[in-house]
Amino acid sequence: MVLMPIEIMAQGENAGGYTWGGIEYGGRPWVENVSQPYHITQGLYNRHVVVWASHGRYFDSKRTQQWRWQRPNLFTTNEDLFTQTIVVPYLIPMLENAGAVVYTPRERDWQKNEAIVDNDGCTRGSKWMEVNNKGKWKSTGYRGFAPKKGPLEDNENPFEAGTARQCKTTKKAKKRNATVWQPMIPEEGRYAVYVSYQTLEKSIDDAQYTVWHKGEATTFSVNQQIGGGTWVYLGTFDFDEGCNEYNCVELSNVSGKKKGVVTADGVRFGGGMGNISRGGMVSGLPRCLEGARYNAQWSGIPYSHYSTREGTDDYADDINARSLAINYIGGGSCYMPNKEGLGVPFELSMAVHSDAGYSADGIVGSLAICTTDHNDGLLGAGISRQASKQLATTVLNNIDKDLRYKYGRWNVRGVNDRNYSETRLPEVPSIIIETLSHQNFNDMKLGLDPNFRFTLARSLYKSMLKYMCSMHSVAYTVTPLTPDNFCVKVSKEGKAILSWTPTDDPQEPTSTATAYVVYMATGTAGFDNGTVVRGRSCSVALEPGVLYSFKVAALNSGGKSFDTEVLCALYSPDATDEVVIVNAFHRLSAPAVVDTETRKGFDIDSDPGVSYGLTAGIAGRQINFDATAGGGEGEAALGYGEDEMAGHFVEGNQFDYVRTHALAISRAGNLNISSCSSHAIENGYFSIRDYKIADIVVGQEKDIKPIATYGCNLLISGKYVSTDKGQQATLSYGEETYECVAYSGDDYRSITMPYPFESVEGDMRQASLMRGIMKYLTK
Repeated sequence: MVLMPIEIMAQGENAGGYTWGGIEYGGRPWVENVSQPYHITQGLYNRHVVVWASHGRYFDSKRTQQWRWQRPNLFTTNEDLFTQTIVVPYLIPMLENAGAVVYTPRERDWQKNEAIVDNDGCTRGSKWMEVNNKGKWKSTGYRGFAPKKGPLEDNENPFEAGTARQCKTTKKAKKRNATVWQPMIPEEGRYAVYVSYQTLEKSIDDAQYTVWHKGEATTFSVNQQIGGGTWVYLGTFDFDEGCNEYNCVELSNVSGKKKGVVTADGVRFGGGMGNISRGGMVSGLPRCLEGARYNAQWSGIPYSHYSTREGTDDYADDINARSLAINYIGGGSCYMPNKEGLGVPFELSMAVHSDAGYSADGIVGSLAICTTDHNDGLLGAGISRQASKQLATTVLNNIDKDLRYKYGRWNVRGVNDRNYSETRLPEVPSIIIETLSHQNFNDMKLGLDPNFRFTLARSLYKSMLKYMCSMHSVAYTVTPLTPDNFCVKVSKEGKAILSWTPTDDPQEPTSTATAYVVYMATGTAGFDNGTVVRGRSCSVALEPGVLYSFKVAALNSGGKSFDTEVLCALYSPDATDEVVIVNAFHRLSAPAVVDTETRKGFDIDSDPGVSYGLTAGIAGRQINFDATAGGGEGEAALGYGEDEMAGHFVEGNQFDYVRTHALAISRAGNLNISSCSSHAIENGYFSIRDYKIADIVVGQEKDIKPIATYGCNLLISGKYVSTDKGQQATLSYGEETYECVAYSGDDYRSITMPYPFESVEGDMRQASLMRGIMKYLTK
């Protein structure tokens, strides 16, 4: 394989300075989503960054000869798990929403399943196909990826076990050739998609990959002139179970480069389970919970980079592998010109940790670490290592400002300039951010709250944005916050009227939304790539009898916000009644807090809390609640807990339960369906006065605010709902029976379910139950 050098621009007068000066990457992004309907001009477009979540499961060859965590279980989690709950659901998406290409040395996908499709072998039931028109695919002549049955042994490189394919490019669609990777998806759900290829002398920078996900197509342009011979992340998508043409990846040889070559190797779907054997055993856990050392091996990183101790000390190897992997992938770029590697222009790395510390009655807080006394005080491109200290100071100052603004109190411990592997080895500005102390109860009261983690991650993202724009002397714009008061009303003319309001960020005046992206899906298909809307409302003509789902994100020149909840609409010209589905489940929370003079901690049996989407952050129950125990490790430490939940992912608030209810209602009768956020009702943006039936989706919400129902017949379902009307009843429909509370009065009828409707397993059961409910409520 030929490693193509990246053009190194002149360093100019800033050589040895604190900024990049004239050093600027001039190529195309490693990966770019070309289906998104907007372009980011004042964010992180074409900036390549590295972030990772501290530690991970490792094999202890020195003491126990077993797989173990690198940090102790405290307050229902440990650092190996906890830091992922900041990085994976929050920080990485925020950076990507701002346009950045993000690499992380640990597996990012919280999906246990995995399907691999490759020309040298496939997961059972999957298909690999080549489509030849004029010109044929052929072998590159270099070793490539091949899947292996069974685990990988130490120093076994899967990217040297097989072959790869290549094809000459064409500018004409009629001469188009393609490779298709069609996986056997073992279970419906969300799967990360990774592709691999080889970088050759004539490789192109605009290889077109199209991901088909539940029938929708999203196309990516991949720069194959860099990053060949490893897994390259495209995105995470919803896929149906099974193997079909509506769920696949396709690579075309159509390019803007006439005399180039496009290469094709393996594609994988999902994070999967750990497959590296150490001491004759695998970890038995999902790959995302393992240390970076093992993901580096699985990703084709050379042995010298992920095992500096030659297999004798996985703990030390894991620490070094994080930095050495990014040096290998980034080597040869303008930011690492003196390192041999794959040429990806990484220009910053951040390691997110939560160190140990104890305060009897206070908050330990945040600490930033950098290393300036190494390599004569210079980074790989010749700029001063003081650039890392500037990054550390920027991050810490912003954390102090943002957390105090939101929570009124926080503690900042300063910047430590010390010799740490994760800040010494990277060839670009690098820091460790010790976000808080996982050993301290007062820190974790905030740290286990998803709302706090969002605020912390947004602070980290903003710091990276401002720092990188400063390094290149360009303007920046902070991404907006998620819109609120979302509602979708079906008109008599058969249109869905969507409306929403912006959410202001008083701390960031540049974050004002200037437009919005509306995403749409029909039936059970995947969401499209969005349509830009300039105002705060829009209308969509509905095809009769088809269920539509919508979500909205705010947009500006810096990028986009997170999405709203999913709302739905259905129009039936001959509808007998109108139903409105109200999403009242917005809760995100830490587990139940125990805080008395004698007992402190978190009781997940009482209330496990609600995460933002799926979480892999729970280790097990807290055992030691003794407030006098103090900090430390082991059973005597306050917060000590079990490990029975390790490897089990817990579903939090997916913000899409309206769709589940709407699908069931659509099968229950001839009804029109509108929907709204409960916030829209509370704030006067939506009224349910004209609807005969209101379906209130409570989920795991505890703070249930009263909703004026104006005599609507009601379906209320949720874990914490209660009623003093009616009597306990058994609703029978078909062969199924369900417990509920029914009320029938002169003014309205209601059914209250003491559990979330969406927790009923199976589409058929949900449809059967909803038919019975609607039959009762439409009488």
